[in-house]
Amino acid sequence: MFSTLALNALRTFESAARLGSFKAAAEELSVTPAAISHQVKALEARLGAMLFKRTGQGVALTEEGELLYRQTHRALLDIRRSLEAFYPDTVPQTLTISTTPGLAAAWLIPRLGGFYRSFPHVNVRVDTRNELVDLLRDSSIDLAIRSVSRDDPKLFCQALMNEQFSAYGAPGLVASLNVNQIELINLHWKIPGAFSINWESWCAAAECQTWLETAQMREFDDEHFALSAAIAGHGLVLASNVLVADSLRDGELVAYRPEVSLPGPRYVAVCVPGRERQVHVSAFLMWLAGAALQDG
Repeated sequence: MFSTLALNALRTFESAARLGSFKAAAEELSVTPAAISHQVKALEARLGAMLFKRTGQGVALTEEGELLYRQTHRALLDIRRSLEAFYPDTVPQTLTISTTPGLAAAWLIPRLGGFYRSFPHVNVRVDTRNELVDLLRDSSIDLAIRSVSRDDPKLFCQALMNEQFSAYGAPGLVASLNVNQIELINLHWKIPGAFSINWESWCAAAECQTWLETAQMREFDDEHFALSAAIAGHGLVLASNVLVADSLRDGELVAYRPEVSLPGPRYVAVCVPGRERQVHVSAFLMWLAGAALQDG
């Protein structure tokens, strides 16, 4: 049934497509770049389609190449995962989760102990970055936790938590707040969708636009640092209810005018379709759902 499949050529093509370079694929597969080029040309001849566009800067996938890459990558990933099921249970399994530094520090990592107690042989590696990872191309990431305004139809998606943004500050600062000498922590971030999450929108909802004329702004580019500054008493921060949940519980932050909030996106867990059925990914998704429900 599978005697005519060009498995070696497909493996070579997948490596070159994923890495975007014949040279990098050669290093990964321990062959020469000429061998990579030969395999790709043979596969193109067999399929009757160009898979790569050759440029002075390297190679790029054609439309046909992109389609074949996604199918081949998924198939090879499934084969690798199936083989892992035969490994002894005592061998630690690594699960790589991608999310933002803010969510990792404020929400995910403090709760991971609950997962480890149920699955002691699974090692969770948390990959933190503010840029979106292309899960269809980066096979090193098993699962991503993202803040989104709409689902990506190309990915499996599990809803987790909805966000609301409110003003928070250290208890001492909020108790003695002088609205004539206000300090605001301003976070430069990209919110998905059409949500307007900024001090201008909050002040308009709170009917205190005069703040913006006299407030001292403390500027930050990272959620985690902005929350740390608020906890230290450096000003009010406009933050997600998800990220401040533990700080509120521990008394590090309190809400200022909790009746005023701005709607935001929602957190979801996403992965390449089919990967959610793999044992460790499925277990982590189930645990994530429970952790999110407790905070809901």
